[in-house]
Amino acid sequence: MKNVLRFFCVLSLLASVSTFSQVKDSVKVEVKAKKDTANITKPKDKKPEKIQPYEKVITDKAVSDEGVITVHKVEDKYFFEIPDKSLKKDFLVVTRLTKAGAEMRSGMSGYAGDQISQNVISFEKGPQDKVFVRSISFVDYAKDSTSAMYNTVMRNNVNAIEFAFDVKAFGKDKKSTVIDVTDFINGDNDIVSFDGRYKKGFRVGGFQKDKSFVNFVKSFPTNIEINTTKTYNRSAGDVSPIPGAPKPEISGNYTVEVNSSIILLPEDKMQARYFDPRVGFFAVGYTDFDLNPQGVERVSLIKRWRLEPKPKDVEKYKKGELVEPAKPIVFYIDPLTPKKWIPYLIQGVNDWQKAFEKAGFKNAIYAKLPNAKDDPEWSLEDARFSAIVYKPSDVPNASGPSIADPRTGEILESHINWYHNVMKLLNDWYFVQASPNDPRARKVDFDDELMGQLIRFVSSHEVGHTLGLRHNYGSSSTVPVENLRNNSWLKANGHTPSIMDYARFNYVAQPEDKINVDNLMPRIGDYDDWAIEWGYRRFYNYNSPEKEKAFINKWTIEKLQNPRLWFGTESNPFDPRSQSEQVGDNPMIAGKYGVKNLQRIIENLEAWSTKPNEDYKVLEGRYNQVSGQFARYLGHVAKYIGGVKETPKTVEQKGAVYELVSKIEQKEALKFLNDYVFTTPNWILKNSVLTKIDKAPVEVVENLQNGVLNRILMPAVLDNLNKGESQDANAYALFDYLQDLKTDVFSELNTSSKIDIYRRNLQRNLVENLISKVNSANKVIVIGTSRLGGFENSDVKALVRGILREIRDQASKASSQYADSVTKYHLEDLVYRIDKALEIK
Repeated sequence: MKNVLRFFCVLSLLASVSTFSQVKDSVKVEVKAKKDTANITKPKDKKPEKIQPYEKVITDKAVSDEGVITVHKVEDKYFFEIPDKSLKKDFLVVTRLTKAGAEMRSGMSGYAGDQISQNVISFEKGPQDKVFVRSISFVDYAKDSTSAMYNTVMRNNVNAIEFAFDVKAFGKDKKSTVIDVTDFINGDNDIVSFDGRYKKGFRVGGFQKDKSFVNFVKSFPTNIEINTTKTYNRSAGDVSPIPGAPKPEISGNYTVEVNSSIILLPEDKMQARYFDPRVGFFAVGYTDFDLNPQGVERVSLIKRWRLEPKPKDVEKYKKGELVEPAKPIVFYIDPLTPKKWIPYLIQGVNDWQKAFEKAGFKNAIYAKLPNAKDDPEWSLEDARFSAIVYKPSDVPNASGPSIADPRTGEILESHINWYHNVMKLLNDWYFVQASPNDPRARKVDFDDELMGQLIRFVSSHEVGHTLGLRHNYGSSSTVPVENLRNNSWLKANGHTPSIMDYARFNYVAQPEDKINVDNLMPRIGDYDDWAIEWGYRRFYNYNSPEKEKAFINKWTIEKLQNPRLWFGTESNPFDPRSQSEQVGDNPMIAGKYGVKNLQRIIENLEAWSTKPNEDYKVLEGRYNQVSGQFARYLGHVAKYIGGVKETPKTVEQKGAVYELVSKIEQKEALKFLNDYVFTTPNWILKNSVLTKIDKAPVEVVENLQNGVLNRILMPAVLDNLNKGESQDANAYALFDYLQDLKTDVFSELNTSSKIDIYRRNLQRNLVENLISKVNSANKVIVIGTSRLGGFENSDVKALVRGILREIRDQASKASSQYADSVTKYHLEDLVYRIDKALEIK
């Protein structure tokens, strides 16, 4: 410290002797230092290249392709010639894999046809002879470009400049601009390659430019197609190793073929239609700062195709005559699809034609194979063409995504993914739900005609998604269960009003009902007809979504007088009317019929699920299907406990939007669970099957019971029951529910009956489940409009503790009455667990 002080004192002394000279010299040194630094670290400003004459850039060696933006290839370089009229126009860019390596696959991702990025961009001229590419956002919006609000919104939502290109030349007529896009299209960026999300998901690492190249660039009247081969390092990404194990080393490369479609969005925007939760459509949205003068409003617009009458037919359409649309919806079948399934895929698309007639259009939708004569420019990658894409994959699924204009919701194209192994899924579903009523399903491999009809059903369902329709999980709950056993009624109405339901097949029908096999399968129904009419019918006397809003609301209210047109969202975890894989209006009654059919299957499982010279793999898979289907029936019933029905309404409609499931229904549900799963379901424990597939009966039953306990003791369910007392004096009180559950699970204690291994597991798992509720911090989790959990400061924990104490006291008292040592030790163990959890000494 003394040396430091001495140093500063010397400095001060020197400063006082020659202040002026020191300052003068330091200025010289500082200036020189700045000059030296500038010479070393500051690069010379690069002057923009001098704009060349058009002929020197686009030489006579150029191969040119005219379109919305003219593309020139000059030796190994690619140029865009952008007409001035295309500047500041919105282009939708969709990038997909066209060829993918097996090492990229993960579940349903990593196949040819998969989307890997989507953006909206625009080209604009900038200073210093540049052309900028901006990324366009539609998150915030103001319509009136003359208003102060518009200027404020735009000032606070500047669209990012993603790329800058030097102008190489101007067009011959000086009305276009030429830029070199070689590095852009052959590079790694979010526009023409993987965006960040997909890179992470596919574990895509560093880009290798020397192993990447352009295959072709083609221009069309409204779009450009860019096809490249790109190579990347493989990355470990977020792969989580087994605890304690080293992180896996990923080596090697990914090489993929990528297609980017740059599509000019329509200048003549389609008239949008506002989203309505009473009819199930997908939506796009933004925040509108103009719509509500005293706030902001989130606007949601349904996704739908632009179906309009031909100009000559507009008046006919207004009069209610059926007319053909100016541009029908056409799906092309991937030529690589196995030929025997093509007719069924086509029929699945064409089945929607009758629904569109409700909206006033005939021949509005159809499918076809591409034909070189009729479709000379057809390409699977061309975004102007929608397709059903065959994927040789073991993924047992299919999907129907679509690409829409974010400004209006207009669907521009769709690529339906049909994974080859969806047939395995269909075989499993139909076997476990329909084999008691359809002899064709009582074998390992289905005949082509049956499989074809199942493919037709999946095709129709996925096409429905591409038309904008969401799942309608509530549709089948509008059908009285007993009608599902009536052949005449089923022929007229089908077993569910919507093919967009996850109702699958009619599992309620019994063999003695002699139901026609056609009445076991779903088909496009009343709700689907209504949804298409609601979304696609044009009302020419209203020229904006705001002006048609009141009319649409009135029309919807009138139509919904028919309960078969009700939409039940797939996103409500508590409404028991809206459930996947359910049929009928009462799951307790439907479940009883379903279990009867499962019992028939179990009795015949070996005969129906084995082939000569094969092992028992199919038998095991089908046993799991039976167990899984039984678990679904239990889940349908369990959702009644703590259930809340949700029926969206506008203020013009009477009645409650939210309504508690009645006490009677909840007690009926608990009785079903007690009868069918708390009481050991011995019918599913067929020894001759279990010994061939290495399954322990106790594990089968425990898994089924725990699935139910986890649902009916969810924190959110207990919270709903607790809050229900404040909403309805006749609600099923949480205290009563816990008492009823305890009585069912510990019924042996009242009679000193033997407690077998299945019941011991059930009792132990109930106690552990209740203990977890006492010891955990059950905080509120919000999913959509639903609140999950959140009873930390309610009566829930007090009541759960009270029930545990009652169980403890009963078990302690009963243990002395059992001579059976296993039962005695079991009860003593329960007492120990509860004492430890509640810190009872």
